[in-house]
Amino acid sequence: MSRRGVLAGAGALATAACVPRSGGRGLRFWAMSYEGDYAPLLMTAFTRATGLDVDVQSVPWTAAHEKLLTAQAGGSLPDVFMLPAGWIGEFAMIGAIAPVPAPALVADLVPGVLAPARVGARTYAVPWSVAPQVQFYRRDLLAEVGYDAPPQDWAGWRRMGHALKRRRPDEFVFLMLLNWPGALLGMLFQSGARLLRDHDTRGNFRTPEARAAFAFYLSLYAEGLAPVALSTEVQDPLAAFGQGRYAIWPSGPTTLLDLSRRQAEIPPDRWGTAQLAGPRGPGPVPAINACLCVSAATAHPAAAWALVRHLTSAANELRFQRMIGTLPARASAWHVPRLAGPVIAPFAAQMLSVAPVPMVVEWERIQIEVQLVAERIVRGLTTIDQGLAAIDARVDAILAKRRALVEAGAIT
Repeated sequence: MSRRGVLAGAGALATAACVPRSGGRGLRFWAMSYEGDYAPLLMTAFTRATGLDVDVQSVPWTAAHEKLLTAQAGGSLPDVFMLPAGWIGEFAMIGAIAPVPAPALVADLVPGVLAPARVGARTYAVPWSVAPQVQFYRRDLLAEVGYDAPPQDWAGWRRMGHALKRRRPDEFVFLMLLNWPGALLGMLFQSGARLLRDHDTRGNFRTPEARAAFAFYLSLYAEGLAPVALSTEVQDPLAAFGQGRYAIWPSGPTTLLDLSRRQAEIPPDRWGTAQLAGPRGPGPVPAINACLCVSAATAHPAAAWALVRHLTSAANELRFQRMIGTLPARASAWHVPRLAGPVIAPFAAQMLSVAPVPMVVEWERIQIEVQLVAERIVRGLTTIDQGLAAIDARVDAILAKRRALVEAGAIT
């Protein structure tokens, strides 16, 4: 890798002389989860080619949003940082992130992954990885009741669940913990529910589609197919899956890495992957897209965008796929043989059918409200109809400021 190759594409060559060399302050980079833990391994080549040191900080997910907002308020954001796609609109709105300066940075992407990085007519982030959910399943357990793979529709999913429950009455079938809302959100989008209305200013959960998704979700708990439990009550979900406590686990691609590390507990021939079941077959589900942004206040924009280009190259996205299991956002990275195997195929298919989540900065808060009300429904503290009305009321309150701005014509 050459210095020219690393700095190309962001106009960095013209200003490289203005960037501090090794021994200066270099660049700062923040990322969350596995990305933050393993990002230092991608920095050696960048430093070798540019002379720029990169100070990497891994930020816990639970503190990330507040930490980033506090850093913005205090003028101390890092030069480059990771954002989940759902936060991009918020950080663009408050002026924290700079728009992408060159179309080449967002070329060659898997279809659909760029949309969440756009706010209005401008692109504010470069997708780094994609993590749609699929269902991980125990081949051996399903074979005991005559299934080669899980059914792809809800009715078949539940029939299979009851067959497994009859054979193994002391175990559960589906690992869907109440504070993991991904499965429920997937069901809502697969049902065709449009969750916001009136230009995304009000909740829209009291619809037949949303009610059908909640009813199916509730049935899995009410019929003893999923545990009425939080993640804090299941110490090691991976071990439970390996021990056969659950046969189906909706999860993302990082679980591939976790399973490969624990082959002694669950050999590869005992599990497989399939697209999530939908009302009448697989449909669009949300994907967790990790994106890279550059601070609007960085003193070294050319070097910052060069770092983004380096990290989001097909080669480095493939390195990350090996290290942490996340899937590449670059379409060209998908041509390697290891991403053509049967375990990856359901992820690839799901990436072609990604549900467009509402592009409002309040979406993260809305998801939390959906999760909290869904837990009350599952625990029998409220009915589905009461719960959907409560979600609409809470969402209407969350969106009150946005509604006022839309009604005033300040935003569209």
